[in-house]
Amino acid sequence: MTKKSSVSVTDKNTYKASGAKEIKTSKSKVSGSTGQKGKKKDIKSGKPVHEKESVKHAKEREDCVKKLAETEQKIKEWQDKYLRLSAEFDNYRKRTLKEKSDLLKTGNEELLRDILPVVDNFERGLDTIDKSHDMNAMKEGIHLIYTMFTEFLKQKGIKEIAAKEEPFNIDFHEAMTKIPAPNEELKGKVVDVIEKGYTLNDKVIRYARVVDGE
Repeated sequence: MTKKSSVSVTDKNTYKASGAKEIKTSKSKVSGSTGQKGKKKDIKSGKPVHEKESVKHAKEREDCVKKLAETEQKIKEWQDKYLRLSAEFDNYRKRTLKEKSDLLKTGNEELLRDILPVVDNFERGLDTIDKSHDMNAMKEGIHLIYTMFTEFLKQKGIKEIAAKEEPFNIDFHEAMTKIPAPNEELKGKVVDVIEKGYTLNDKVIRYARVVDGE
């Protein structure tokens, strides 16, 4: 004859209830690290950590680092350009100062070189005067040298200011004295020229010193 179990129905119910409690407690422990509805919690603060926000912040940090690196690269490029331009300007300044110095020393080089043939003709004329007794030949030689020199001045833009018997003009003439005009036609005009005046490319470089008729 089979023996009946010594465990009563009440004991079975108590066992089931305690087992369910243990299972519930175990699940509660397992879910404790993730929080409500399976959300992760920060270990220190215990607050839920949102994965989407974490990814967003990480991307923002990555973008900031990238932009910072690009900015630093641009700064290096601009610094390099500044140093190059500074060096180039310094070289330009030194070269300009040298050219200016050379110009001051040799600015009249072309003028003096062109005037040398006139000096050569003067020397030939002086040599002719010492050796020749023909006055007409000497006069002719002097006139040739004078003509050559005046042509040289015209080539350089120098022109003589018209003065004698011209109406007195303060823009070109400088009255040294005034005298009664010899006739009515010379009143207010230049009677005589003491020193010729000249212009350089239409600019007065020396006023004609004249005697004005009144």
